[in-house]
Amino acid sequence: MMNRRQLLGTGLTAGAGAVLANAGAAQTRFRDIPEAAFTDSPHTQVPPRPTERFDYNPVVTLNGWSLPYRMNNDVKEFHLVAEPVERIMADGMMARLWGYNGQSTGPTIEAVEGERVRIYVTNRLPEHTSVHWHGLILPSGMDGVGGLSHPAIPPGKTFVYEFDLTKSGTFMYHPHADEMVQMAMGMMGLFIVHPRDPSFMPVDRDFAFLLASYDIDPGTYIPRIAEMTNFNMWTWNSRIFPDIDPLVVNKGDRVRVRCGNLTMTNHPIHMHGYDFEVTCTDGGWVPETARWPEVSIDIPVGAMRAYEFDAIHEGDWAIHCHKSHHTMNAMGHELPTVIGADKRKLTQMIRRQQPGYMPMGTAGMADMGEMSMEIPENTVPMMAGWGPYGPLEMGGMFSVVKVREGVAPDDYSDPGWYKNPPGTQAYEWTGELPEHASNTSPKTVITPRGGVRQS
Repeated sequence: MMNRRQLLGTGLTAGAGAVLANAGAAQTRFRDIPEAAFTDSPHTQVPPRPTERFDYNPVVTLNGWSLPYRMNNDVKEFHLVAEPVERIMADGMMARLWGYNGQSTGPTIEAVEGERVRIYVTNRLPEHTSVHWHGLILPSGMDGVGGLSHPAIPPGKTFVYEFDLTKSGTFMYHPHADEMVQMAMGMMGLFIVHPRDPSFMPVDRDFAFLLASYDIDPGTYIPRIAEMTNFNMWTWNSRIFPDIDPLVVNKGDRVRVRCGNLTMTNHPIHMHGYDFEVTCTDGGWVPETARWPEVSIDIPVGAMRAYEFDAIHEGDWAIHCHKSHHTMNAMGHELPTVIGADKRKLTQMIRRQQPGYMPMGTAGMADMGEMSMEIPENTVPMMAGWGPYGPLEMGGMFSVVKVREGVAPDDYSDPGWYKNPPGTQAYEWTGELPEHASNTSPKTVITPRGGVRQS
């Protein structure tokens, strides 16, 4: 958890999980450049509720953090550093990416509608870059398209973006310079603008994450940047299950989940146990009369969506992308299908050379989640994670919403697995079975009134 503290003499708000580094001695006509905060922690760092200026409920960035700032008169100042980073995607796997302030995805920027922000961007990449403030309304010269809005930021240089936040909502930032490389390498972050009026769209818990995909071969560390379709790492904030933190919620809370998509395909995000309503996009808040109930929300490429629900159903509820290959890791796309094949003779032959060989895949792929096999360096199993009743057989874009009674407002720690009350869990049946119906005809079969079909 990240707790902020006030640095004496500077007015800079910083995180205890962050390491402050001097951004350089360069002078500006405003003031010295604010120090830049860095973190290498892969865990969720929860910011406290603000105690000055404006009241808002901070966003909890899954496996991420919020960028510290300082007040310079009435301007909120941030310092982003674009640089190569090492991201722990999961236990046993590290990726060499590009990001901001030691992390990919970059830290979340939080501010309030009507505030003026000044964002210093220092480029420590080996090539030029820029930052586009996706969805925000601002002057053309601050829009961050290299070569169009302003000259690209050369390596070693610092540029300043400054603009007023004219509307609240759910936004993001990313480069608009050498996009194919820089976004494929993990350069992105969330930009959340809270309403000026704290009574507008209030929630008790506010979660946020960005979808990113990478093609990283087992045993390697750097993404294949020219890939367009066959990605093997589907991530939330550059983390993969089982190492994506859970969304911990107190029973009765009003909960918002904000999600942005910077991959090469759409993602239908599905949450179990609840229906919800979409309340915000990167275009703004959705009027109450325009909302509709959903259990899945399809997030297009380059879009943000936020949905809300009332946490009234206690339990452990899956949340995941509903594209089945997006809940797997390090998939071999050329893996043959051997379901139903008799591999006994082949197994005997292979075991003469490799005594510990285990044949898999003849009855499906679930055995990959159950067996602990030796895997190449710097990768993770295709299916992983264990629950209270066995292997979860998941990976990639998957986590758990954990709704519990009596969770304190500032407590986001994992409460462990939910214990289903007696009589509320599926169980094995050993008694007599009712007769079951079956059908092999491709024609439409109309069931008569009463539900009994004559044979």
